[in-house]
Amino acid sequence: MLRLLRLLRIITVAFRYGLDQIALGNLSNPLLARLVRAAAFGRPLRRPRGERLRLALERLGPLFVKFGQLLSTRRDLLPEDIADELARLQDRVPPFDSELAMREIERGLQRRIADVFSSFDPVPVASASIAQVHLGVLAAGPHAGRNVAVKVLRPGMRSVIDRDLQLLDAAAVLVERLWRDGRRLRPRDVVEEFRKTLHDELDLTREAANASQLRRNFAGSPLLKIPEMYWDYCRESVIVMQRMHGVPIGQLERLRQAGVDLKKLSRDGVEIFFTQVFRDGFFHADMHPGNIYVSVDPSELGRYIALDFGIVGTLTDVDRDYLARNFLAFFQRDYRRVAATHLESGWVPRGTRLDELESAIRAVCEPIFDRPLKDISFGQVLVRLFQTSRRFNVEIQPQLLLLQKTLLNVEGLGRQLDPDLDLWKTAKPFLEAWIKREVGFVGLIQRLRVEAPQWSRLLPQVPRLAAQALMASEGQERVLAELAELRRANAQRNRWLAVGVALLAAAVLLLGWLFVGSRVPRL
Repeated sequence: MLRLLRLLRIITVAFRYGLDQIALGNLSNPLLARLVRAAAFGRPLRRPRGERLRLALERLGPLFVKFGQLLSTRRDLLPEDIADELARLQDRVPPFDSELAMREIERGLQRRIADVFSSFDPVPVASASIAQVHLGVLAAGPHAGRNVAVKVLRPGMRSVIDRDLQLLDAAAVLVERLWRDGRRLRPRDVVEEFRKTLHDELDLTREAANASQLRRNFAGSPLLKIPEMYWDYCRESVIVMQRMHGVPIGQLERLRQAGVDLKKLSRDGVEIFFTQVFRDGFFHADMHPGNIYVSVDPSELGRYIALDFGIVGTLTDVDRDYLARNFLAFFQRDYRRVAATHLESGWVPRGTRLDELESAIRAVCEPIFDRPLKDISFGQVLVRLFQTSRRFNVEIQPQLLLLQKTLLNVEGLGRQLDPDLDLWKTAKPFLEAWIKREVGFVGLIQRLRVEAPQWSRLLPQVPRLAAQALMASEGQERVLAELAELRRANAQRNRWLAVGVALLAAAVLLLGWLFVGSRVPRL
């Protein structure tokens, strides 16, 4: 019953904001298209379609807001006007009751608030679709007196999200069957990606682990600061972390007044991004302005502070090598190498002409070189790249979708901080140094150091392993020889059996002829 009521609510909101009209142009069934067109009469649908879609998602609640944010990164699937509007979505959910939040904290920690915190502010300082944050001071233990931030999940979120995800599954099936491009858009795969992301965010211990990993990766770095997680107070529904002090990166005037060099800040942001992606293969994948602060403390002025680690991306060594070579070839305007890398990776079907792919990539990338960020739209570049991808049947790699989303976030931050930033000139030296470290002599030494412990364990075992291999080989050869001998004996036996059967048959025929012949009267 509750699911039915929720479905009716979704249908009502969708009808009110004319979401059926957004789908009208893509309906392949002419009868359904006429019905939707007829239903448009009497509804004031004056706002642009992208704005109506954004407002409808906000009205439907946090799950749909999250879905719209994720969908906004799939510019290969959406028209540009809708993707741009969805990119404006932010978590606009009011905080839940403070008494309920405190009960959830006590339930998660299995301790009273007063036993854990010497002071606790019941008024949240931040509220999002999944959780909200309170401030406090730890009362006891090795971190007593520390100022902390306490993040607590909204109660009942898992059941709400699972219920709405079931509805999204059903909607994806309808989209796939009714839309002309439904199969190409793979809506069920999109919903599945969304399910994994949301379930990861619902486990706050996973977020705490992500933060700890990033903190280790940037230990001692003057560029990025990650809050410390206090593991004695981290549970699936509650985490307690070091309180961070800084200015939101979107408040440019406050940063200028504090003496922060915005141009340097923009260059540092590019270096942090490429360091996470290529050095670590582990990157913060939710870098919108609400999650990035900047320190104004004189001792670390201009240092980035990252928050909210529910969504991170990971890349394998193969992914990193592929991306680094592509980026470097791209920065060097070696479009033939970019095309060849796509062919070598198997992302492009065999038989694709290298010169045609090279020409298409050149047409997309050449116009953006030697231009400041303010004159470049990564959104338009990505749209053209994906159009080229569709033309050449390039396979979309799911593991790179979060990277695409993060790159768009980096573009937005760079555009805010320094519109004159030359992203290519800033990134190229970093990538060249990374390639040199990974592929050159230094990279060889590093890999030898990594593999040395394994070799030290295996080398003493080599004689025994070799003897076992030889014995196994000799035993295998002996078995094969015996099998061959059995096959030869069996074949010989079969031949003698055939001869015996033939002689027996001949003898029976001869006896029969003699017997019958002796009984036949002579004429």
